[in-house]
Amino acid sequence: MKQHISSVSRTCYFQLRRIATIRKYLTTDATAKLVTSTVLSRLDYCNSLLAGLPSSSISCLQRIQNSSARLVLRKKKRDHITPLLNQLHWLPVPARITYKINTLTYKCLHGLAPAYLSDSLSLYVPSRTLRSSADSLKLNIPHTKLKTAGQRSFSFQAPSQWNTLPLPLRQQQSLESFKSALKTFLFFQIIHAFYTAHPIPP
Repeated sequence: MKQHISSVSRTCYFQLRRIATIRKYLTTDATAKLVTSTVLSRLDYCNSLLAGLPSSSISCLQRIQNSSARLVLRKKKRDHITPLLNQLHWLPVPARITYKINTLTYKCLHGLAPAYLSDSLSLYVPSRTLRSSADSLKLNIPHTKLKTAGQRSFSFQAPSQWNTLPLPLRQQQSLESFKSALKTFLFFQIIHAFYTAHPIPP
């Protein structure tokens, strides 16, 4: 996985340097589209495999996204990155991984994913005495012997993340409505965390 991250990093930084040479000729919108197609697409490719990696590994990819946002908006390194990502409507890398995992999980539960993924998940069935609406559409979390490899597998990450979503989000009736609601939910978490850490002075 380290080799994959290193390869992605080299390719992305190469693309950013190329875009930087023509940035002055591009509008903000055109630059955002170019960065999305040549850089962010590489960060997103198979990013569900990155779930469960230590933050030190993910931070390498986050720095690429930060550089991308600053290039698009022509901001300095000292400018805080969270407002810039919000302005561009870009989820940070960890949230993009969460988004991908939960989207795949939704597809599995609604017959929209390959069988090898769907078959790795099973619905949680509580005992009658413990049953509640909060248990609706929850998944079984398997026991893993290997703390690293086992807990990074889709069969572990999918139910672990899915079960933390609010019930109304898990009950969305279509894939598009789920993806929209999930993105809004993740953005709300990020904004809440930012303003908790950086409260607005009275």
